[in-house]
Amino acid sequence: MPGETIKMVGIRRNPDEPLGLTVEVDEHNQLVVARIIAGGMIDRQGLLHPGDVILEVNGVPVTTPEELQGEISVAKESVTLKIGPSVEEEMKSARITMAGGQVKNGRNLDSGKKLTCYMRALFDYDPNEDNLLPCKEIGLSFLRGDILQIINVKDPNWWQAKHAGEDGPTGLIPSQELEERRQAYVPPEADFVHKIGICGTRISKKKRKILYKTKQNSEFDKADLMLYEEVTKMPPFKRKTLVLVGVAGVGRRTLKNRLINSDPDKFGSVLPHTSRQPRPLEESGKAYWFTDREEMEQEIRENKFLEFGEHNGNLYGTHLDSIRDVIRQGKMCVLDCSPAALKTLHNSPEFMPFVLFIAAPGMEQLKLLYSERRSASGSTRNLHFDRQSSIRFSSRRAKTLESLASLYEDDDLISAVEESALLQRKYDKYLDMVIVNEDFDDTFRQVTEALEQLSHEHQWVPVNWIY
Repeated sequence: MPGETIKMVGIRRNPDEPLGLTVEVDEHNQLVVARIIAGGMIDRQGLLHPGDVILEVNGVPVTTPEELQGEISVAKESVTLKIGPSVEEEMKSARITMAGGQVKNGRNLDSGKKLTCYMRALFDYDPNEDNLLPCKEIGLSFLRGDILQIINVKDPNWWQAKHAGEDGPTGLIPSQELEERRQAYVPPEADFVHKIGICGTRISKKKRKILYKTKQNSEFDKADLMLYEEVTKMPPFKRKTLVLVGVAGVGRRTLKNRLINSDPDKFGSVLPHTSRQPRPLEESGKAYWFTDREEMEQEIRENKFLEFGEHNGNLYGTHLDSIRDVIRQGKMCVLDCSPAALKTLHNSPEFMPFVLFIAAPGMEQLKLLYSERRSASGSTRNLHFDRQSSIRFSSRRAKTLESLASLYEDDDLISAVEESALLQRKYDKYLDMVIVNEDFDDTFRQVTEALEQLSHEHQWVPVNWIY
């Protein structure tokens, strides 16, 4: 390399700590430093940079990552590297390494990329099981729900990150793009979505860019693969809505009523809208808001309903304005809704939901729970009721007993347990808390304690709630 400077770099190392760098062989067959891990041993000493060419380790020439690893492993506390400059100086100028939110020895991130941000992981990751990771020792393991501080996003496949609020090491995690490709991978022989173009290349269909709307919820859910969610830390504040989710008969309505009755000034609920005609003694604004079918259909088209459905030829739905009315009264709106509505609520800074999933206990516990409830209510005769009387007087107790009766058969119990587990897996990315409802008094206590904590502890919330 005429006209270029060869330098010798001495590194003092801890044998139990990785050096904190990865290497690759470039097109010129040179062993090049690919990345420096922020906060690692190499980064702290500041003697190497991405793009540097490693020629020798302790006087022994190395040309492959395996040779480098072998020489490093036999070295003791000090390592001397012979370093040549990069063939392409642009690699140095592209170096971006951050510590504590500050950029060191580098330039700004690409347009649209932040200097530092926080992500909530929506999947589990074990670097020891990742065959694509260039160096398993510097991989960062995490669990679903962990908050990660993203330090470096320059590499399109591997981000540098650390666990937020901890003094642990910085490591590599798969980028959103890499993990999307991996989890959405379809073998070519089973891929019927892409067209085959010239020379056997695959041509992907263009993504549609349309705004999220309630009516197209299921369409978005099919294509959406959430792996990381950008979050920000907020001082203590009260959420605006409490969303109860779970399978039928698991106790959502009972919990909702108990919360509202325990503190009517703090909790409120909404009345559903319906297009059916009021029955005798029914008044609009008591059990339902009665409206014309044409008006309701128009508002559904305008995405003014959180959820809606049709029963016996009549439309029923939860109007967004009804939720807003409760919030304007200074109350937390308690919603007992379908899981399909979670995406709309989660993406709305207007409703800021705390989502509670009430999980069904095991089959034996579910049987025992229902048996105890029947005993407390008097006798098994309470499972038999007048359906018309129940609807006519909107008896919450009768409706609850109806749900319990429908679930009491063994087959229904098995189905409830399986459906509960399926719903929890499918909508896990939207859930703030999961409670297995084995004892109702204990469930009620856990919910009230969790809501009280929100008023005293900092919270990680989706960044779109704030910005």
